[in-house]
Amino acid sequence: MDEQRAERCSAFLNIGRTARIDSRMMAWIFGIMTAAGIILFAVKGDGAGALAALVKGCEGAVSLTLTLAGAYLFWSGLMRIADEAGLVKKLARLMRRPLGLLMPDAPEAAAPVTLNLAANFFGLGNAATPFGLEAMRKLDRGDGRASDSMAMFIALNSSAVELLPTSVIAVRTACGSAEPYSIAVPTFLASIAAAAAAVISCRALGRVIK
Repeated sequence: MDEQRAERCSAFLNIGRTARIDSRMMAWIFGIMTAAGIILFAVKGDGAGALAALVKGCEGAVSLTLTLAGAYLFWSGLMRIADEAGLVKKLARLMRRPLGLLMPDAPEAAAPVTLNLAANFFGLGNAATPFGLEAMRKLDRGDGRASDSMAMFIALNSSAVELLPTSVIAVRTACGSAEPYSIAVPTFLASIAAAAAAVISCRALGRVIK
């Protein structure tokens, strides 16, 4: 139990470090974009336009954040309920055999891999990140090289089959789309094709490159 708690603490610390690096990078990017916009408005002599654009952008950001928060809270809550009810463990056991065909040397990573794919399945990309980091930690052989299982997991994660693109639907709803759910079926079909192509490519390259 103590070892499991230590592993979880280490995983959360690694996630926190990654999040801090990402937030700093995004802060620099948005800071540069904001400064460039203000400079352009100043060159044009339209200071009032710059202020109006900043206010309008802030209002849109708050509105979009609240809209996305509702969708994320809903689906993340359902996943937490499923976890507490033991459904996640049952799903991991069911997925152990099919995942074993794709990643034969990674039986211990079945649970985080399953959770990662399940989160992506419902369009919760941000919720999938902690599970993805935990899966990569368990797939790591410690030799400094990416294993075939790690490459396959990255391929599956990048081209994840997505039944409900929650984030995109939330954005379309916030922007006033008349049919925000109309992209669900095309997205699902496209994600299946992408996942199939990723698995085939990963297997083929794995046989060629050793």
